Amino acid sequence: MSTIKLYRPVGIRELELIMQSGWKRFPARLEWQPIFYPVLNQQYAARIAAEWNTGDAFSGYCGVVTEFDVIEDQCRKYEVQNVGGAGYDELWVPAEELEAFNNNIVGGIRIIKAFFGEGFQLPANNELVEELKKYRK
Repeated sequence: MSTIKLYRPVGIRELELIMQSGWKRFPARLEWQPIFYPVLNQQYAARIAAEWNTGDAFSGYCGVVTEFDVIEDQCRKYEVQNVGGAGYDELWVPAEELEAFNNNIVGGIRIIKAFFGEGFQLPANNELVEELKKYRK
């Protein structure tokens, strides 16, 4: 079974939901989010997390880069979308297909980087606080 490594920049609330799933699933999209878009390289994910999420109240002024492996056959169902130049590649998974996508994650979802904006406050969840402390300077 071959897998592909993907990345997903998330805010604090989405990270809490991932943790509640046992680090196995991404949460369902909200009604205004028609697609789930994991990205194909770490640098692009880090740029989104650092530049967008840290300044966004909905993200809790926190941008976290997650890394995960997905069975290759599942990934091939989605055409790679380039959204602005070299290295800005995403998979666009329709919201209604996220459950099947989640079922093909191998080994869980891992935090690899975190960025914190000026408005960031530690969440009430102690387990999540411990995870974030590893990345807070």
